[in-house]
Amino acid sequence: MSDGARPKGARPGFDFFEAGELVGPTLGASEVVDLLAEHFALDARVEQIGSHQDQNFIVRDHADAEIAILKISNPAFSDAETAGQDEAAEAVAAAEPGLRAATVLRDAAGAPLARTLPTSQGRLKLRLLRFLPGGTLTGSAYLSPVAVARMGELAAATSIALRSFDHPGLDRVLQWNLLHAKRVVDLLACHHPDAGRRERVRDAASAAWVAVAAVAGELPVQPGHFDITDDNVVCDPETGLPDGLIDFGDISRSWAVAEIAVTISSVLHHAGSEPHTVLPAVRAFHQRRPLSVAEARALWPLVVLRGAVLVVSGEHQLAVDGDNDYVAAGIEREWRVFEQATSIPVPVMTALLCDALGLDESGADAAPARADDTFSLGSLVPDFDGRVETLDLSVVADAADNGAWLEEGLAERAARARLVDGAAAVVTRFGAARVDATRALSPVSPATVATGIDVWFVTPTTLTCPVEGLVTATGTTIVIRHGGGELVLDGLHSRLASGDLVAAGAELGIADRLRVQLRAAGAPEVPALVRPEYAAGWLAHVTDPSPLIGSDPGSGLDPGLAPDLDLGTMPGSATDRPSSAASLLERRTHSVAEVQEHYYARPPRIERGWRQHLVDVDGRAYLDMVNNVTALGHAHPRIASAVSRQVRRLNTNSRFHYGAIVEFSERLAATLPEPLDTVFLVNSGSEAVDLALRLSMAATGRRDVVSVREAYHGWTYASDAVSTSITDNPNALQTRPDWVHQVDAPNSFRGRHRGADAARYAPEAASVIAGLVAAGRPPAAFLAESFYGNAGGIALPDGYLDTVYDAVRAAGGLAIADEVQVGYGRLGEWFWGFEQQGVVPDIVTVAKAMGNGHPLGAVITSRSVADTYRTQGYFFSSTGGSPLSSVVGLTVLDVIRDERLQENAREVGGHLKRLLNGLGKRHPLLAAVHGTGLYLGVEFVRDRATLEPATQETAAICDRLLELGVVMQPTGDHLNVLKVKPPLCIDRESAEFFVAALDRALDELGH
Repeated sequence: MSDGARPKGARPGFDFFEAGELVGPTLGASEVVDLLAEHFALDARVEQIGSHQDQNFIVRDHADAEIAILKISNPAFSDAETAGQDEAAEAVAAAEPGLRAATVLRDAAGAPLARTLPTSQGRLKLRLLRFLPGGTLTGSAYLSPVAVARMGELAAATSIALRSFDHPGLDRVLQWNLLHAKRVVDLLACHHPDAGRRERVRDAASAAWVAVAAVAGELPVQPGHFDITDDNVVCDPETGLPDGLIDFGDISRSWAVAEIAVTISSVLHHAGSEPHTVLPAVRAFHQRRPLSVAEARALWPLVVLRGAVLVVSGEHQLAVDGDNDYVAAGIEREWRVFEQATSIPVPVMTALLCDALGLDESGADAAPARADDTFSLGSLVPDFDGRVETLDLSVVADAADNGAWLEEGLAERAARARLVDGAAAVVTRFGAARVDATRALSPVSPATVATGIDVWFVTPTTLTCPVEGLVTATGTTIVIRHGGGELVLDGLHSRLASGDLVAAGAELGIADRLRVQLRAAGAPEVPALVRPEYAAGWLAHVTDPSPLIGSDPGSGLDPGLAPDLDLGTMPGSATDRPSSAASLLERRTHSVAEVQEHYYARPPRIERGWRQHLVDVDGRAYLDMVNNVTALGHAHPRIASAVSRQVRRLNTNSRFHYGAIVEFSERLAATLPEPLDTVFLVNSGSEAVDLALRLSMAATGRRDVVSVREAYHGWTYASDAVSTSITDNPNALQTRPDWVHQVDAPNSFRGRHRGADAARYAPEAASVIAGLVAAGRPPAAFLAESFYGNAGGIALPDGYLDTVYDAVRAAGGLAIADEVQVGYGRLGEWFWGFEQQGVVPDIVTVAKAMGNGHPLGAVITSRSVADTYRTQGYFFSSTGGSPLSSVVGLTVLDVIRDERLQENAREVGGHLKRLLNGLGKRHPLLAAVHGTGLYLGVEFVRDRATLEPATQETAAICDRLLELGVVMQPTGDHLNVLKVKPPLCIDRESAEFFVAALDRALDELGH
């Protein structure tokens, strides 16, 4: 393992440890412009950009177009070293055509545009490098998981491309080469002005160096870039994702794994970043360039060392080059990297990394310590007589129903109830997420995963030592060490003293409520509950202590979760606890059609809902701001009760005669104006729209339909035919059947007519209808959402439907209002969206809210229109209007009325819109808040004048909101609008939490 000294016989090159102070060039812009004109024949402007030890400029022509990057190398670096940098860039570019690299520019003869020139600061090497458009990730803005993963891909591609690269310029000793990290810290730490920070850096670097030394002999060494960081990757202007690489100034030979270590270190200072957020980069690197177990074990210690080197190097460089603004600006950023790198113990992060990569450490000589299995051979209660029950506190536990998971003391109440019912002891499950630890409206995931067990005894019980052991801690927590394990007992009333040797079977004390943990001796102190993102790392250092109480490992697991947990291997290492969300998603990809999409690339597994909250299997609660299907809120007790009662009584097809279908149809029709008095009951909005179109064709004897662009109406043949959203179908506009005729989307914000000019949409649509009549193809119907939903909750221009309805009726056609999304009180002021326009359609379609998640839809029309369907035969839907569906529909109407949910939509929705509009005053990216009530759209643009859609930014906002505990999705043809359609029961506190999270996401995005 290198100590930083140059090997005997090595070729000469820069040696940091011999170079002394390294102050970068500081040429003025005017001198640089003159040098470019004289020696490169360039009449240009320059703008300085940051560098640690060199000097860099963007070179632009007088039209402000970027020509090149000018790099003025520190004179300490030889020509061989700079030539090596240029050749390394060309090697990467040749090996990876899809990766843009900042290669040196060449003249017409093919010679590199590089000159060593006399300057006011002596002879300096000037090189013109290819300018890569798109910008870097410089700064601390939030990085999406996709962007982080892409950085890992770039690091892997570069590592592979340079694996066999060789050049004399590689023979150098750089302070950034992690082979020399410990020596750099030892040399430079004294320059840190803060004694406390100085010692933290030294201690962490020493410990990390020991961890690397343990596997150093197994780490391959090769040439590499070793500075693929946020500052040195360039993003594709179209996707915003890293696809280019600049600044090969740190090329050298080092441990190959250092390539990804440096890359993920640079992620750690970004907003929202913490150790687990680098995993997408590590996985992406491993997929392209697999890491060995030894490399995985060295990886996090190298991240710590990189953080330490950054901190001491920054302070040292500032001490010798105090005018370097780039260095000064990075001091706190580099400290954050170090803080994040050391925020989770190295052994825990190592286990987490191995788990994420599917690597098994167990066969390695220096694998993480495990709790001694011999503990489980004994018992804490050898003569215990009675039933031991395992308490289910998973997210699907019945004890958590009806929002009980939000109440303090859930575990205590549930355990005591079991004891009252006859259990002698109640034990929680090891390694499982506990729903009682879940927290609603939290921007950070709570610690939910148990690293031990809780025990309740029906009476105070005497505990005995399962094996001979040494007491190492006393007080409220007793720790007994035996072999490679430690038994931790919290809640034991004992007279033991530290240093006591306790025999197997000896009395330890008495307890009626106990927390037990079995951890590896010498492992980091393991919290009783840990955050799910780090659970695999922590669980690698503990073992299930359930057998000590006489409980079976893994017992009490809800059958709904059983397929995702390997009960045969519990207790065990982190690799024995697969991610239930990930494993289930893999199974889904094999059994569910690929086109039946899901939210998010790596979605959480949601298994519980309550009101406006969703909870995943790890106990992370999310605020649901997008779910207009469950209008009443998730798991509404009145729906649950009504469903249970009706299923016990009767559920059959709708051709039978029963009361609920009549009562529901009457109640539904009563919410609509005359003459809409006749109901068809179906299962979905798609079916409703399909049936509405068939009704219009039957009533008119025609087949042509007029629909609005940028709208989605369903997936059946007819409802899809009239859908024109290119978000849902990129080929929609080119593939509509000839009987579908489109009119412009009446989008008053970004459509063809904006603002007051939006009044032109209605007469233009009427003109299209008149044109169809003139062409001998009068339409059967005009179909439109009553409130423009797919574009983000935009209200139709005043009078729009009145004018177009008049036109289609004058042509003998019918007016169809698609209320699938907007109906049922979501607008607050109106129960139905068409009421906002002051019109009455001929046919109304509705679904989503009317079943609160139960498949239920309807078409409501007049008796005269309904009767025309006889020409098409009979109408029948087996479960549309079934007893169960009808009872659900009735209950939904009752709850909307009784809980004043329409009024809540008006009041909370108005408050929410005011808050969102306030954000628009602070964040230029937020251009408009559309809609009313709880049917809102938040539109993001890069430029408020051109309305260039901020598609990439909107995707990043949704990713970040999920991390902050909010479920949100984009909509619109440009996917630049947040569709804000939460359950109608949402309260002010939740609305304010969403706005605060969005405010934070926008701040962190750097816009």
